[in-house]
Amino acid sequence: MQFELNSEQKAYQQMAREFADKEITPYARELDEKEEFPWEILKKLHAVGLHDLAVPEKYGGPGIDSLSYSLIIEQIARGCAGVTVTSSANGNSLALYPLLLGGTEEQKQRFLPPICKEGKLVTFSLTEPNAGSDVSAIATTARKDGNYYIINGSKCFITNASYAEYHTVFANVIDDSGAKKLSVFMIEPGTPGVIVGKKEKKLGLRCSDTAELFFEDVRVPKENLIGEEGEGFKLAMKTLDMARPSVGAISLGIAQAAFEAAVEYSKTRVQFGRPICKNQAIQFMLADMATQIEAARLLVYQASWLKDKFLYEGRPFTREAAFAKVYASDVAMKVTTDAVQILGGFGYTRESLVEKYMRDAKIMQIFEGTNQIQRIVIAGRILS
Repeated sequence: MQFELNSEQKAYQQMAREFADKEITPYARELDEKEEFPWEILKKLHAVGLHDLAVPEKYGGPGIDSLSYSLIIEQIARGCAGVTVTSSANGNSLALYPLLLGGTEEQKQRFLPPICKEGKLVTFSLTEPNAGSDVSAIATTARKDGNYYIINGSKCFITNASYAEYHTVFANVIDDSGAKKLSVFMIEPGTPGVIVGKKEKKLGLRCSDTAELFFEDVRVPKENLIGEEGEGFKLAMKTLDMARPSVGAISLGIAQAAFEAAVEYSKTRVQFGRPICKNQAIQFMLADMATQIEAARLLVYQASWLKDKFLYEGRPFTREAAFAKVYASDVAMKVTTDAVQILGGFGYTRESLVEKYMRDAKIMQIFEGTNQIQRIVIAGRILS
């Protein structure tokens, strides 16, 4: 067993860290304050090959291993989690996974190259007002009409909804008996009936777009059904498993940025004639923060490694993906809160980035399956 990155992984990590330091961190506060969508940064990520990371090379993506993927995400999130979620919700973790996991070769060749080549955005349209953790409560329907499906319904809390041109949509096909078959469809650019609703005003991730989507008699060719009718629940669960190490990696990036800020401040903030880092109380806080981050990092890297085992060998990793997501996001919330405490009054102001890190960290405990759901998943695997 070796706990060491190979030379290629180290190069990806360094490249992403340098990109974040130069192209993201200096603009993170302004993007947050203005709630400004980070188009220019996305274009630069696309230009240097740090976008659509999950897509294999033959479809136009970088074709990197899953651990390298998480190393990159961690460093980008160290710059700004809002930028990272904007990118990762696309082809880094969510929206394209149903297609990658359940699509035909023809569908992959048709959809993925133009998305990757042109840097198009795609939504993962699953959540509804009454269907969050409970995917079985989805009310959006897809009615058969000859060679088409007619989709009607609404979605909420959809990342990139205002800017995406493609939509991966979960809807129930109702058969003749009235039974619901949760299924997945790819809606292409320019399809009539796709309406963007209210944009959410959020606590954190303010530069990331989150909005409602409405589907009114949207005609989707039957060729755009991903997988078979009724495979939607399976594809949703597999997609969320695949996404959870990425949430863990984003959480790591947030925690690491907050930790570095706390260490630096503790060295320069002088009270009672000496830097506060000389006080054992602060040293113990920093030691705990460093330990928790490192423990989370090991879980995230393990889950990322197992993700490839699942992709290429079919080895289950649901439990380990949940470990990584729940622990790393809890650590991000704890570390960012402690960073604000160490920076004191300055940490509570918007002049400091640590208050942003704390706001950004909270959602990591909520999306891609709340941490309460993760504990149910883990307990289920323990007891089965």
